Amino acid sequence: MSEYALSCYLTPPGPSAVLNPRHDQNVSLWRRTADEVELVRLWELERFSGQKHHHWPLHTPERAERVLAELLASEGLTWADISHTWGTPGLPGHRELVLPPGTDGYAVHSLAHLASGLLMDGAAFREGVIVAMAVDAAPDFVLEDDSVAHWYAGAVSVRGEITYAPVESPAPLYSAAEQLFGKEPGTLMALATACATAVDFDVAGVRELDLRGGRTHPVSQAVPFVQAIADATRAHLRGLALDPAFTAEEHLQSAVMKVVQRACEDVALRNVRALLDLGGVDPRRARLSMSGGFALNCPTNTFLLDELGFLGLLTPPCANDSGQSYGLGLLGFLGDGTLPAARHELRDAYHGAPARDLDAALAEFADHVLEVSDFSPERFVRDVTAAPLAWVDGEAEIGPRALCHRSLLGDPRSADTKRLLNEHKQRQWWRPVAPVVLAEHAHAWFDCPRPSPYMLEAVRVRPEVLDRVPAIAHLDGTARHQTVTGETNPLLHRALSAFHAETGVPVLCNTSLNDRGEPIADTVAEALVLCLRKGIGVLYANGRRIALRIDPGQSSRPPRMRREHLFANQEADRDKAWDRWIGAGYTESAMYLVTQLPQMRSEPDPGASADLNALADYIGSVDPAFEFWVEEFRRDQGPGAQFPPGGRR
Repeated sequence: MSEYALSCYLTPPGPSAVLNPRHDQNVSLWRRTADEVELVRLWELERFSGQKHHHWPLHTPERAERVLAELLASEGLTWADISHTWGTPGLPGHRELVLPPGTDGYAVHSLAHLASGLLMDGAAFREGVIVAMAVDAAPDFVLEDDSVAHWYAGAVSVRGEITYAPVESPAPLYSAAEQLFGKEPGTLMALATACATAVDFDVAGVRELDLRGGRTHPVSQAVPFVQAIADATRAHLRGLALDPAFTAEEHLQSAVMKVVQRACEDVALRNVRALLDLGGVDPRRARLSMSGGFALNCPTNTFLLDELGFLGLLTPPCANDSGQSYGLGLLGFLGDGTLPAARHELRDAYHGAPARDLDAALAEFADHVLEVSDFSPERFVRDVTAAPLAWVDGEAEIGPRALCHRSLLGDPRSADTKRLLNEHKQRQWWRPVAPVVLAEHAHAWFDCPRPSPYMLEAVRVRPEVLDRVPAIAHLDGTARHQTVTGETNPLLHRALSAFHAETGVPVLCNTSLNDRGEPIADTVAEALVLCLRKGIGVLYANGRRIALRIDPGQSSRPPRMRREHLFANQEADRDKAWDRWIGAGYTESAMYLVTQLPQMRSEPDPGASADLNALADYIGSVDPAFEFWVEEFRRDQGPGAQFPPGGRR
């Protein structure tokens, strides 16, 4: 008999929704039987709202129930089918998580990340040795009752027996660079290897930083360190003749990020060595598990695997907060005793919403459709060698990476493909395009001793084939590749096999099916709108080839409206909650302080005036980690204050 459960990484509905923001919100649907735990679906809310890194709260319990009911209905379920929920107080059937022994003082957010890697392969967890760490910028505190000492969790698991230990996170170094340069971490990571400019800077100073979180905010430590790198780099570059293909700022950022990347690898290596010593583990007989947003840093993952000789990598494709609901669910099943006895394996990345709208989309866009035909491998080869095309296949991939169910594909043999795909996504010309490769031919083209189905390693393109695939390689000769098998991705495997048979190259260029600043397309209709806007003449959708009439006038067409009705018209509920806090005497900066201290979280009392100076004194006395925020608060107690910037938004 099956039992269904939901694990939800949502902002809890109710008056505190304005104070407990979560980003990249998502929901996982689970089916539990007597001997198996199955991830049925993982819904990323940004795919429905159209808001990148979705942060809109659902302000009332009624709204939250209605949104989740619509998601459940897409799977033929209702609330009556759900036994319980985890992860978001205020939802029907909410259960508190039972945390594993030895985790007192650890952030639940970090433990959920840790579980997503440790438990994604149940057989490896029960029978093997895993060295794991959860490293991201910072946890949220929604599920905490008190301040936590350890923001980032590490662990050693020996045949299912887990020993926990705090670790440092390299992610705040990227957060500091993001603040300094105004670019997202993925862009900065790519820029580091896009340009040859470098500076000699000793990263040993990173060992003097406190990047553990809890008592000292790690970003406050990282900012002056990264600023010092930038200052030294500016001085070094002054007066030098630089490649005119890059701007002066790109030269600076590339050089700085090379140093930042080395510093991150130093921190990560020290973490892993400490965990190896803790467990008395030989890395050559163990797997490495990376989770949290920093686990998307392919160069660090590969550096650790190669430096220490691990057997392989256990990292889910949704390693960042887009997979928090997955980790919360696994943490819940571990806590209630279901795991590790029951089987669980994340066999592939394809657990997002299915593209069920093919017929409806073809009818809606009939005026733009020239021809619809069944998939033909030979025709696919002609199409992809002529120009980049769009590809939609079944269930969406989970996580932020393009894993070939919602992708733009192109011919890697032409550097022009890189230019075209970057233009389609309004990205910098220098960004390489990730390769997807037939798993059975990966070793001949890449120096990859391990399969990499989730694009989480940076492997070297073999020198003898590098000139045949110029669109995919970074300046250092590496590529962030994805291996494809006929078992997990049968249709794309057929397409790639045909391309290989025709060209001798078992590789295609692959990037996500979205424009800059947009979530990845989820439906066939969204993909069609993107194609029409970008002048992409062919879309393959669920095994059908759709040839489109491209009208230059479509280039100004707005993005496809998504299911915004699920989240719209909440202003009155939001303002009612907001005014309740303001009526109790809280300025916006005081409200932000409360979000960071779970022990101060309570319903606002409009009949009492908050003694804000006393609040600040109390906060500073119980938790020095918040000294920076208290200082900001004291400087800014006016009723119009906004801290952090953005206020109500």
